[in-house]
Amino acid sequence: MGGSDLLFVCGSAFLAVFVILSLLALGMRLIIIVFPHRETMSDPAVYAAISTVISNVYKGMKISKIEEIK
Repeated sequence: MGGSDLLFVCGSAFLAVFVILSLLALGMRLIIIVFPHRETMSDPAVYAAISTVISNVYKGMKISKIEEIK
């Protein structure tokens, strides 16, 4: 196996990996376009976790409102 054969094998492997990763990126882009992320305003698990932590930090306080600051 000569030096030019090794260079050809490395180049073709690099090109194959580049093509495969490009196809995967294109597939991911299509999936993102077809199924966009929907923002949910209320997630009960998140509210329960926040309420539990705040109740443990501030003993005896009542949590009346949780809102996100943007």
